[in-house]
Amino acid sequence: MRILHTGDWHLGRTLEGRSRLEEQEQFIDELVALADEQQADLIMMAGDVYDSVNPPAAAEQLFYEAAARLTEGGRPMVVIAGNHDQPDRVSSVRPLVAARGLTLIGAPVAETVTVSIPRTGETAKIAALPYPSEARLNELLGGDGDEDQLRRAYSERVGQLMSLMAREFSPHTVNLAMSHIYVLGGVECDSERPIQVGGAYTVDPSALAVGACYTALGHLHRAQAVKGDGLIRYSGSPLAYSFSEAGQAKSVTMVDVAPGGTPVVEEIFLRSGRPLVRWKAKGGLEEVYRWLDEGRDPDAYIDLEISLTEAMGMADIQRLRKSRDGIIHIRPVYPEMEALLLETERSQLPLPEIFRKFYQRQTGGGEPEEHLVNLFLELVEEEDADSGEVLAK
Repeated sequence: MRILHTGDWHLGRTLEGRSRLEEQEQFIDELVALADEQQADLIMMAGDVYDSVNPPAAAEQLFYEAAARLTEGGRPMVVIAGNHDQPDRVSSVRPLVAARGLTLIGAPVAETVTVSIPRTGETAKIAALPYPSEARLNELLGGDGDEDQLRRAYSERVGQLMSLMAREFSPHTVNLAMSHIYVLGGVECDSERPIQVGGAYTVDPSALAVGACYTALGHLHRAQAVKGDGLIRYSGSPLAYSFSEAGQAKSVTMVDVAPGGTPVVEEIFLRSGRPLVRWKAKGGLEEVYRWLDEGRDPDAYIDLEISLTEAMGMADIQRLRKSRDGIIHIRPVYPEMEALLLETERSQLPLPEIFRKFYQRQTGGGEPEEHLVNLFLELVEEEDADSGEVLAK
């Protein structure tokens, strides 16, 4: 059978107030076309259908339209809730859609999903575990114990549920697993809402060693494989949802497998959606205007960092905004700022104190207001997070 693995649609998500619905509609069109062209027998959607527990009506409508199109002709589809989803909202219409071949699972249950594939005559058994929060697992992870103990307790509970569902696995069926979790070894981006607290909500790959030939995961937005028993893979998100994902190629995963066989995995790259890019203009505004005149990244959302020697005026900011509607952030960087950051690395003083000293030098002894200090700290933290993402890549 041929399985199409996708996840992390985040329908209803915006980017700094800008709707992504049109791009998400384009993705659904592309996904439906891919499912038909690739002759997918089964769709596995690994959670985060929506971006919030109370999504806009347009996002819900898009999901149900997508599900109807993907299950056209009797193709089965299995959907689990992610950490962004409200479990009851995902599964509320389950009785109405089950006959169509759409299985919606909101909260963890110790039941295996059985799917019959008409084209091949094969049967798939799926250990499908929606996002297993502490509350959803009915697991009290007390404050006692260190981080390792908490992580092991959570990971072991996940492993127990997966093992319960895997009891129906058979040598004569295609045995699969699916969940929306953070597995140790996966590379994160800024746009995933954290589902681990102090390391407690991470899952060791050994918890997924239940005999599945392929494990379809959701939560991490970068498509990637995770080391473990069998093939374990995140499909990634279909669109870039934060600038930490700038430059990432988005994809879905096709899996070809027979009972008792070794899966053949193919990553199929997507064309839909506007890219997110970062511009670092060392040559100042002149360089930015040249890039705009050249038509650089015409359809992209842009995070713009400009090296300047003089303060940028509102007229320059307005001109940039009017030049390209895709410019999301404009961050001026001054030589004094770069020198300050270098001084921070060499100094034992707290960063807020160094900024105050810098401000006093620039203003002849003035004291910065607290909101200015906080704004500077946010910029430094954002830069540190971006640097960490680059290193992780």
